[in-house]
Amino acid sequence: MDPELLERITARRAELDGLEEQLAKQLTEVRTERDELAVAERVLERMTGQLAEERASAAPVPGQVAGRAVMLIPHRTPGVEEDSLPWDYQRIIAAVRQAAGPVIAHEVGEVVGVDVSVRSKLEPLRSKLVRLVDRGWLRKLPDGRFTTRP
Repeated sequence: MDPELLERITARRAELDGLEEQLAKQLTEVRTERDELAVAERVLERMTGQLAEERASAAPVPGQVAGRAVMLIPHRTPGVEEDSLPWDYQRIIAAVRQAAGPVIAHEVGEVVGVDVSVRSKLEPLRSKLVRLVDRGWLRKLPDGRFTTRP
């Protein structure tokens, strides 16, 4: 065997061994970071759920009308029925309920008769949907769609 060729093979093997070690280290770092991201995602989901529960169970803050405390959109509690909501909010809940699945504000607007082609007409509806979420009547999914609460 040629000693020069044998030396080249040995040198190349040493290079590849070093490269293998470096790649193994990088792979370990990538896997560790991916695991950390999965943990962070679970913590975020749990915290988001806890915050939503806290908001839903927060005591209602009544407004003042003629010196009396009133709340137009009450929080959903065992003693409060849907018919205690104003008529337009009842229609919004009915539209969400009759949908085949979660809906966006645009779809609710079509059902309740809002001109969905005009953004300034759709935003008040979106605000009502969010208010119903905040008071526990509806649920907003992470993708922005709305659905009824069980």
